[in-house]
Amino acid sequence: METTGLNIAGATVQAETAFGIELAKIVGLDEDIPGITTHDGVYPFIDPAPLFAAHTCASKVVLVTGASRGIGVPIAQHFARAGASLALVARNQALLDTVKAGIEADVPGTQVLTFALDVRDTAQVEAAVAGTVKHFGRLDVLVANAGVMQPFGTRLAEVNPATWWNTIEINLRGVYNFIHFAIPHLRKSAGYAIALSSAGGHLRIPTGSDYGISKHALDRLVEFVTIEYPEVKSFAVHPGSVPTDMALGSGAPVSFDTKPELSAATVLYLSTGKADWLNGRYVSAQWDLGEVEEKYKATILEKNALVQKLALP
Repeated sequence: METTGLNIAGATVQAETAFGIELAKIVGLDEDIPGITTHDGVYPFIDPAPLFAAHTCASKVVLVTGASRGIGVPIAQHFARAGASLALVARNQALLDTVKAGIEADVPGTQVLTFALDVRDTAQVEAAVAGTVKHFGRLDVLVANAGVMQPFGTRLAEVNPATWWNTIEINLRGVYNFIHFAIPHLRKSAGYAIALSSAGGHLRIPTGSDYGISKHALDRLVEFVTIEYPEVKSFAVHPGSVPTDMALGSGAPVSFDTKPELSAATVLYLSTGKADWLNGRYVSAQWDLGEVEEKYKATILEKNALVQKLALP
């Protein structure tokens, strides 16, 4: 399905304002790949069915944060259907137990560990990564999905500083914590560190500085993973306009049309090695990755595009 309307930080806008802000005041709306089909659902190039049938991830161990709701659930389900063993992380143990039971019913025999913790807590994160590796003997894929988005509408000088910094703490520090402790194990497995980012990282939306800055910095963190640890492949993935509780709670007057299975299928595809040429870059799940590869691969590699940098025409 081709997206219509204007895409703002993962949401299709059908009006002249977004988050109560005039579109003319939002910076970065033209910063996208031109001439690429965009999707709100799974499309043939990344169809996970063959990966499920082949149990492509049968020997892999995958750790997913933010796994109790939103897009974290289908991401975990997709890896399970592809044969992976799972470590699921979220704050609420009861919700994790429900997700675990659902996966075990859907894919009998799947091994699933759960860890209820706060991603900001370094000691808890270290224990979860260590516990995963102790139980399974390895770690192949980290999917850092846990995040937060406060309602838009309050400018820098009026927002509660604690609220502003909480967004940075969860969206950036929470991802860094898991990457920090996962890297030694991902280096051994030549694995993947995939972080869920947002188009909001390159858009500058007034009253959304905490979210935008956190995702902008997250994209740069992914770049550093690749630069400092060439053995580890890393991607910053914009999931699209998924109607999660967090997105709906932002109060944005937009249509959230992207199916959560799209981001799950994209993350699974990126972990297969078929898109390693995009290593260290920002990737939108809504882009048709087949078209991106066919039309833009040479340009992206030549110009080192899809990274955060100063650029001149």
